[in-house]
Amino acid sequence: MSIPYFYQEGIHSLGAFLLNEETSKHCIQVLRMKAGEALHLTDGKGWLHKAIITTEHKRNCEVNILESAFQDHKGRKVSIAISLLKNANRLEWFLEKATEMGISEIIPLLCQRTEKQQFRFDRMNQILISAMLQSQQTWLPVLTQPTKIEAVISHSIYPQKLIAHCEETDKKSIAELAILNEVQLLIGPEGDFTPTEINLAIQKGFLPTSLGNTRLRTETAGVVAAALLVNAQR
Repeated sequence: MSIPYFYQEGIHSLGAFLLNEETSKHCIQVLRMKAGEALHLTDGKGWLHKAIITTEHKRNCEVNILESAFQDHKGRKVSIAISLLKNANRLEWFLEKATEMGISEIIPLLCQRTEKQQFRFDRMNQILISAMLQSQQTWLPVLTQPTKIEAVISHSIYPQKLIAHCEETDKKSIAELAILNEVQLLIGPEGDFTPTEINLAIQKGFLPTSLGNTRLRTETAGVVAAALLVNAQR
């Protein structure tokens, strides 16, 4: 049986450590773990700690940190800026799957055709944490607050910048374009980006790219893009 993974910030050294209430409850009340059992803890920033439960308590579980190791982020650094969706469940599905695939950053976009602009950051970030733990990773994607597309386009620092849109223009596949180690991709709302948004992105160095021969829903496009970008050969 694999050792369970938990998210825990603030571990700085080996030895005794008190888990926060949420993690304590999950360990002791939900999983019914006992003193002497082992667990893994990660801060979502590359650190993986192996610990043993020393004191069972559903609010203040104490563990002994035995080992700590830093794991470098493997693969390409991928940022996906994707429009908010009217159906929040569909965006949540994208967040979960993209995290499992190992992307580095998710920026919820506010575009001219974005229908819904409400965003429950804490809930969305918890989805990322759960997906990171389920897939046993040590890097949590950075999730930003919803940002206007003009700001994302103007302030992007990625050496390779791509935009996926539905306009009939010359486009290359991600396999042809994604050749650098750090890349950002823009994905628009239902109804696509406006011509003005597309032109602004292109003026700022974003290259039009294709995600295939069919028109995809926004969240499907996000998952397809994540898979292609993470696994594209450099």
